Amino acid sequence: MPRIDLNLLTALDALLTERSITGAARRLNLSVSAMSRTLMRLRAATGDRLLLQAGRALVLTPYAEQLSQRLPALIREAQALLSPAEHRFEAATLEQSFTLRAGEGFVDLLGAALMDRIHRAAPGVQLRFTSKPDWNAQPLREGAIDLEIGTVRTSAPEIRTRLLFRDRYVGVGRLGHTLLSGTGTDIRVEDWAACAHVVASRTGEALSPVDVALEALGLQRRVLMVVPSYTSAMQVAHRSDLLAVIPRSCLGNRFTPDHAAANGLQWFELPVLTPAFNVSAIWHPRLDQDPAHRWLRAEVLAVCVEAYQRDANVEDSLKSTR
Repeated sequence: MPRIDLNLLTALDALLTERSITGAARRLNLSVSAMSRTLMRLRAATGDRLLLQAGRALVLTPYAEQLSQRLPALIREAQALLSPAEHRFEAATLEQSFTLRAGEGFVDLLGAALMDRIHRAAPGVQLRFTSKPDWNAQPLREGAIDLEIGTVRTSAPEIRTRLLFRDRYVGVGRLGHTLLSGTGTDIRVEDWAACAHVVASRTGEALSPVDVALEALGLQRRVLMVVPSYTSAMQVAHRSDLLAVIPRSCLGNRFTPDHAAANGLQWFELPVLTPAFNVSAIWHPRLDQDPAHRWLRAEVLAVCVEAYQRDANVEDSLKSTR
């Protein structure tokens, strides 16, 4: 395929619009002789004379008349293709499906709010949430996952992250549980550890930061059940005398207030100190500058900010973790 000088399109547009070599030269800030040479190149490229002398003026050939109708749209398209990507992005016309990997708690508590926000801005977008059995970064590298939401537990050096909100652990038990029969405060750590517990663990391991804190005190929980998710742990705690430890965000947010109480649970501060942790958006750097992905990340962040950082109850409970 012969090499094509796209600058000739701009010159052709100027010549056909001005119908004057002098006018086209002035428009493109070129000399008249340079514009004449460009016209000769255009005539050679198109096989048409394009502009013909008619007295003191120049007139367009029939082929040039056709080109004058097609050229403006063609130039606009070429400029759009060669401009920075973000200048071409419009959420309202986006037709795309995004695959997100997140825990059940995020989907249950924020999935509807996120979809509502996205649908209002981009009705052609679909969200596909997949299960999160582990923290393997390979699906992000391969493009099987567009965005992951959760704690960062990968050693992959290239992975990008952005903090969505801070979280911490609290305890929950069914309404009327004997340990919570009083005010639910000042629970003795020995009494709490002696109760039966259900533990949420994707890997099946029962050890958690809570158990590390207990071990430092010479104590150990009586774990009777291990389930794969916090939502499952909450359901088990609701229907039994087992206690569970869950992130504070699972209790509810601005979009789903009193989620724990609505599920028959009462929450309490843990009688041991555990570190707060970050919940982040996680993605591969090949999507850093993709305008649609940047927009998606911004929407996820906005929902999390609205859900948790503007929730007075959550703000009060997280002050000590910042």
